Amino acid sequence: MEINRSNIFEILKNTDIRPDKDYGQNFLLEPEIAKSIVELADIKKEEKVLEIGPGLGSLTHFIDLKDSNFTVCDIDYRMIDFLKIFYIDKIIYLNDDIRKIDVSNYDKIIGNLPYNITTELVEFLLINAKQAKKMVLMIQLEAFNRFYELSGEDYGAISILTRLMCNVEKHFVVKPGSFHPVPKCKSVVFTLTRKDDVDYDLVIGTYKLAKALFLNRRKTIYNNLKNYLSSGDKATELLSKLNLDPNLRPENIKPEIYFQMYQLIQK
Repeated sequence: MEINRSNIFEILKNTDIRPDKDYGQNFLLEPEIAKSIVELADIKKEEKVLEIGPGLGSLTHFIDLKDSNFTVCDIDYRMIDFLKIFYIDKIIYLNDDIRKIDVSNYDKIIGNLPYNITTELVEFLLINAKQAKKMVLMIQLEAFNRFYELSGEDYGAISILTRLMCNVEKHFVVKPGSFHPVPKCKSVVFTLTRKDDVDYDLVIGTYKLAKALFLNRRKTIYNNLKNYLSSGDKATELLSKLNLDPNLRPENIKPEIYFQMYQLIQK
């Protein structure tokens, strides 16, 4: 069933469903936007597709039109019960926290992520959804830079993980008025397309290294490495091999350099 401005309030009235702030529920009211989000996933026949947080089914309606193996996961049983009325035997339903399920065998992942755990969820998906060729996600606009920026205050370990693992593309902004209830911020739809030549173990190792070094992001890279390696001499030697200024801070170093740094440490 298509969710739109004409039927949303009637649905909520008849089902006695109220959006839950604890779950970050904001229902998308614009079918054209929902359709555009699903089209970005480029779903092929028989691909295994996972939708995170379907709510009343704004995206579900359009994903269901595709000839795919389709699973939805929602922590709120009310949403699962509602969707089962309209999509009997056509969808696999998981009433659980997405962070507790096995996401390793899905080809495409689509979701409007709760704002309060956005970074945690993206991290979880990047690390665990190893088979996912593409993820189409909608998040708070202000949070997008955490996954996209390559310098400055928004740049951090999660930026490094994202950029080494995927190609990141921002598609369009969704205004608050496109949701019920109306959120206080704009949202953005973006895609994460898995790179073909990713060395998974090396990227995850690089991410763990970056997390450790960004814990004290105001310290120089030399001081951070000295603590990490428990040796000033080793830190100096490593920075010399990388031709890095020891006075740089973690936010001044590109993901590719962290990748090289991790490999040198491993050797």
